[in-house]
Amino acid sequence: MLRKTVFGAVIALGLGALPALAEYPEKEIQGIIQWGAGGSTDTVARAITPHAEAKLGGTIVMQNVTGGVGAIGLNQVADADADGYSILFGAENPLLYKVMKLGDKDYGDFVPVNIIARGVPVLVANVDAPFNTFPEMVAYIGANPKAVKFGSTGPGGLPSVVTAMINSKTPLDVTFVPYDGDGPALTALQGGAIDVMPAVLGAAMEGIKGGTMKPIALFEVEPSPQLPDVPTIVSTNPEFAELLPWGPFFGVFVKKGTPDDVVAKLVDAYAEAAKHPDFVSLIDGRGFKMLSLSGAEAEAFLTAWQSTTAWLIHEAGLTKASPEDFGIAKP
Repeated sequence: MLRKTVFGAVIALGLGALPALAEYPEKEIQGIIQWGAGGSTDTVARAITPHAEAKLGGTIVMQNVTGGVGAIGLNQVADADADGYSILFGAENPLLYKVMKLGDKDYGDFVPVNIIARGVPVLVANVDAPFNTFPEMVAYIGANPKAVKFGSTGPGGLPSVVTAMINSKTPLDVTFVPYDGDGPALTALQGGAIDVMPAVLGAAMEGIKGGTMKPIALFEVEPSPQLPDVPTIVSTNPEFAELLPWGPFFGVFVKKGTPDDVVAKLVDAYAEAAKHPDFVSLIDGRGFKMLSLSGAEAEAFLTAWQSTTAWLIHEAGLTKASPEDFGIAKP
């Protein structure tokens, strides 16, 4: 009886000493940005996260983990526990890792918390280029093979995808000049070293407004509120509509297997953060298109983006493996 009483007392004491289960987040969350400081992904991630923290009631410690075209940061989150305490702030690049043989993971290994926004591509030209519209450019290139110099930044980047889009509808016989990023290429464009450059609107907007480069066409189905006079490509060439809308994007992701209630809290926090007037102002000011997608809508967006882009660059001869090898359906 004494043993039972003592044992019962120990059990009671033990149960009474157990802490209550804390609600997420009970500690700091690690936010891994897969690109360097100052870039678009970094800027968007750091601008939206303080508003998400306010909703979550927790702290997200942001860290730039660069290298491997974003793969090092992605793998760091993929290798962490699926508990919501490691979050990936990424861009579109992982959806091309498999076909470019840059890695064996993509966003299929993650849950999209929020697909925040996407960039809008624009084709810009040197102010002295002998054409002002897309049809005029096509006609000039046809009459002057190899004479027009197109800036490029390597396979899988925005310039290569937009060029692949153009070539899928209107093959162009131009000379490609490689640059290490959009910044150097746009500087070269303004200096006359190249004639045409596909770029994201946010990077080209200041030059367009300042008159140091001229817009040829916006690769979008609707005009831009920031530059309403710039024609969309579908206004002159409606055949491009089936490839649009398209653009680089920014998103927040957690590892698959993260508890549903944790995912739900993060989804709610980032959806609310995307509505904050300061953040909306930043997105609009940079020429991005707000999306704020989660759940099935986010999954559908990622699937469509990967399908369109992987097959475009594959058929342009820019991939190292076929999308078919990874079950990426052809659009």
